[in-house]
Amino acid sequence: MLPFEQKIAFLVFAVVTGLLGIRGFYRLYRRVAAGQPDVDARWNRLAARTWYALTTTLLQNRTFRRRPVVSFFHSFIFYGFSFYILVNCVDALEGFFPVSISSANWAGASYNLLADVFSALVMIGVVALVVRRFFLPSRRDFRFNERTLLHEDVRRWYITRDSLIVSVFILFHVGSRAMGAGAKLAAEGPDRFQPFATLLSHGFTPADAEAWRVFGFWGALGSVLLFLMYFPYTKHIHLMMAPVKYLVAREASPGVLPALDVNLESEEPKLGARRLEDLGWPRLLDAYACIQCNRCQDVCPAAATGKALSPAALEINKRMELNSLARSGTGFEKGGESPRPLLGFALSTEAVWACTTCGACMEVCPTQNEQMLDIIDIRRQQVMIEGEFPTQLQTAFRGMERANNPWGINHDQRMAWAEGLAVPTVEENPAPDVLYWVGCAASYDPQSQKTARAFVQLLTRAGVNFAVLGKQERCTGDSARRAGNEYLYRQLADQNVATLATVRPKLIVATCPHCMNTIGKEYKQIGCDFKVMHHTEYLESLIADGRLAVEASASAVAYHDPCYLGRHGGVYEAPRNVLRVLTNEFVELERKRENSFCCGAGGGQFWKEEEEGPERISDNRYREAQAHLDGRGEGAVLAVGCPFCKSMLESTPGKGEAGGIAVKDVAELLLESVLRRAGESVRLASVAPAAVAPATSVAVKEVVIAKAAASPMPAQVVQETSQAEPVASVRKKWVPKAAAANLPPVEEVAVVTVPVAVRKKWEPKRSGKPPTTDN
Repeated sequence: MLPFEQKIAFLVFAVVTGLLGIRGFYRLYRRVAAGQPDVDARWNRLAARTWYALTTTLLQNRTFRRRPVVSFFHSFIFYGFSFYILVNCVDALEGFFPVSISSANWAGASYNLLADVFSALVMIGVVALVVRRFFLPSRRDFRFNERTLLHEDVRRWYITRDSLIVSVFILFHVGSRAMGAGAKLAAEGPDRFQPFATLLSHGFTPADAEAWRVFGFWGALGSVLLFLMYFPYTKHIHLMMAPVKYLVAREASPGVLPALDVNLESEEPKLGARRLEDLGWPRLLDAYACIQCNRCQDVCPAAATGKALSPAALEINKRMELNSLARSGTGFEKGGESPRPLLGFALSTEAVWACTTCGACMEVCPTQNEQMLDIIDIRRQQVMIEGEFPTQLQTAFRGMERANNPWGINHDQRMAWAEGLAVPTVEENPAPDVLYWVGCAASYDPQSQKTARAFVQLLTRAGVNFAVLGKQERCTGDSARRAGNEYLYRQLADQNVATLATVRPKLIVATCPHCMNTIGKEYKQIGCDFKVMHHTEYLESLIADGRLAVEASASAVAYHDPCYLGRHGGVYEAPRNVLRVLTNEFVELERKRENSFCCGAGGGQFWKEEEEGPERISDNRYREAQAHLDGRGEGAVLAVGCPFCKSMLESTPGKGEAGGIAVKDVAELLLESVLRRAGESVRLASVAPAAVAPATSVAVKEVVIAKAAASPMPAQVVQETSQAEPVASVRKKWVPKAAAANLPPVEEVAVVTVPVAVRKKWEPKRSGKPPTTDN
């Protein structure tokens, strides 16, 4: 127990530091509250949210998802500090009242053992993380690309200084408490339930034990009170803010962007974010919940390929600016305007347009930060208010405005992909069991047309009652929305919603995960709620029901998880289940499922050239697939479930240099398997695609089916419709106009080579790997 004079001194010290600490926390609250009201529900189902926040915080399961060794040492600090809340309260009582926790009973023994063990573990954890942070090669985890915009405080080594201050505080705080416990045992005798304190007790004598015990009291509790004043400004505020972020976590998947009321008639329309206060308050909270682990940077495809974007730097820069505003007294906490735009300190313009909206940063973040949504808000402001965006996007925007598709191809050609196939429209079959949403890619891109043609043939063979919208179908607006053009997205979405409300489909099946996500999830924001399924899920059910008979291939098949099917859509098993019955050698890539690496097409990237960097995103992913399939024999295939993934990986420059592996949709592989089982053969012949935007034109091959047995009739490009009702009129045979005259009237189709515009080879503006900048 403290002497009376020291009790008074400690109380005065506690009141002063406590009030200053409370003021610091209140100012932090005001900075977060300066953000905009959020459009997503954050306080609904409060009981469930509270339980989730408690369990996620205490179990640390999101932290352990990556870097298990580091997370193991981090858990020492977390659980130690959590228990130290009780330890500090007990120590304060012992300093003011004649009470002591004895190990004579099980409760006291348990308390003393935990306090003793956690004291040792916390110091071990801190030392281990300091060594990792400053001395091991893993210190690279805390560096940024030279192209990445960093706040001036980061460049002034603020993060390093802050880490050292906090590490010293923890060691001093816990060390002081351990010394006080050791001094107590030096006077009272050893305790087998306090092995660490007993070991330290040998360094004290009964004569000086009391003085060291008082020092331990002041050192432990006094340092905590002093740290309260600094705590709201340090990175370790995440100990408090992370549980709050779990409590108000966004329930929608990263693939569902926040709704936006597009009102261009307003004198000052609020579209997107230009300054900090334009962001929703939960995304200002993100800045303080961030633990600065840089996991988001590790998984970001733009950062991994040397682009300017770093999701980690975005959150760190936001925090630095918020703390700078607190120091400068600009009035931001009282509702004043922040002095600088986000593009002046948080992100560079180049970084904003490097994002593929893959959602990997949000998926991996231990505190569920929403980095990608900040970028979307900045894009919205840039596109709809400033009119500043990559010029290549203008072509896609104009195509969606005038032709209802980003390719800009005449809308009358929407059904050209179905030439030669019996594909009923809703006019011909007004009550289908399945409405196949073809999408713009499968309608106009020769690569994706193969997927659509394979899928409808499978539906026909399985006797499925299906139909398509035909010319009633328009672009879903996915690319426009991800590129920040919410106004254009709503124009397209409203028309599609009106069409679907009239058709009222029982089930929508899409071969494009982007269409699936937009129709199935985002259209709910504007009153459209229909059941939407990916084609791999539907094909899985057809195989399970025995409606499609397959024959496995000996060729190795690897599967690439599309971001919008996996992370955004939660569909992982269906394509794998289909592929496992199609091949005897199914190969998993290293980066798979929720950790899959983007192809580089999302977020409007498909319609523009990538930002500067030493490597193309699609090359990075293709190289990984190549490494896993090398040496696995002839016919190795990389399977995909997204038309954009297929186009990017098929046409990536690295594929040509490496000799290449085939890139096919799951539906194409399934059709080949069904034909093998039926005794039919598959041959490849080059075809000339219809007019396609030059940026995405690639040389493609079309599956041509010929009967294994000789036939007096010319080989058919597709299988004719079955006897299933209703029977649609068969569309004219799908053959390229330029090559039609060259097709010989024999049982096999000759290979006709047609020159096609190929995406120009991409060359980085700078060679070599860029140097890194420590923070």
